[in-house]
Amino acid sequence: MSHTSSPTSTRLEGRALLVAVVALGMGGFGIGTTEFAIMGLLQEGAVDLGVTNPDMGLLISAYAVGVVVGAPVITAIGARVPHKTMVLWLMAFFTIANVSSVVAPDYEWMLLTRFLSGLPHGAYFGLAAILAGSLVPATMRGRAIAWVMLGLSIANVLGVPVVTWMGQQLGWRWMFAVVGLVGALTWISIKLFVPFEPARAEASIRRELTALRSGQVWLAVLTGIVGFGGFFAVYTYISPTLTDVTGLPLGSVPVVLGLYGVGMVIGNLLGGRLADWSVRGSIYIATSAMVVFMTTFGLVSPYPVPALIMVFVLGMTGSILIPGLQALLMDSAPEAQSLAASLNHAALNVANALGAALGAAVVGLGLGYQAPAFVGAALAFLGLLLALAAGRGSHSARSGPRRTALAV
Repeated sequence: MSHTSSPTSTRLEGRALLVAVVALGMGGFGIGTTEFAIMGLLQEGAVDLGVTNPDMGLLISAYAVGVVVGAPVITAIGARVPHKTMVLWLMAFFTIANVSSVVAPDYEWMLLTRFLSGLPHGAYFGLAAILAGSLVPATMRGRAIAWVMLGLSIANVLGVPVVTWMGQQLGWRWMFAVVGLVGALTWISIKLFVPFEPARAEASIRRELTALRSGQVWLAVLTGIVGFGGFFAVYTYISPTLTDVTGLPLGSVPVVLGLYGVGMVIGNLLGGRLADWSVRGSIYIATSAMVVFMTTFGLVSPYPVPALIMVFVLGMTGSILIPGLQALLMDSAPEAQSLAASLNHAALNVANALGAALGAAVVGLGLGYQAPAFVGAALAFLGLLLALAAGRGSHSARSGPRRTALAV
């Protein structure tokens, strides 16, 4: 299985590489902001729309469903479209969908606009990761993927706290206006600074769909769904946990979300380096750490200082997982990398819905806001078991004379 770039790929260096990767990462910043900031504005949105907090949770689920539907469908349909062109279309759609949320007249329309906003999410990240990987040597692929995903992490340091504060002061719908502006700037930046490459001559919908026949692809997807479901079981309810259990004031939530985001930035960069060292090893490390630290968070959440430390650590360990999963899916379907790469974010958003639903279930049973952390630890442990099973299956498949070019 070769991980070298195609003959038509354009290698960039220095400032040109940095600017191109930043342009792609800006899209991740906008996507991360719109995906995660709504979790810190549940109460404000519920008052504006006249619904309950659980109803607002369905807006999160609607976005996640959009990602799950859009990632494979849009990627397969656009198989013969050059990646840069496809990324520009996706970012234009994303921008329009978020701006439409600003003027959504009621809860039902808001549900629809959130679903539409999620449609380009997975396809964008999958194609942006492939574009970034094509700009660097194969030995730097994990870091290139991490650089694109860095926009998602930085969103949790800057974008989410800023728009959460703005939403608390000026109205929660300002979040969507800011995201729309970021989307427009991203479109311009990609247009100007990311090099164009023609579509592969052999690309087709049928070829991309071959990814769905790979057992290793499905095991990687399940690992992401279950393992990262633990992350979302905790993150979805981080605001009420910190206010009701830890005893922090509601006004401190944006600052704490920024702390979470700093952990995500560090974890994302560390995850990229670990993926270049060993794709599967990075996944084993991340899921194991999530089990330990989510359990710890559940135990110490009533105490402000330990709880804040664990917020940072959880953001870091969760983000370590993402570059490794992205690289693993691309490795698992080398002839259909676009679809395989997009499935990572479909998996993460199924994880979003799964974690939020299971977290809501244990809270609804009266177990309190500490309970989602223990649910998260259990899900991360199951993710580790799936990753180990996938690694054993891959090792058996590679035990013949042919080995992969990159250690996984």
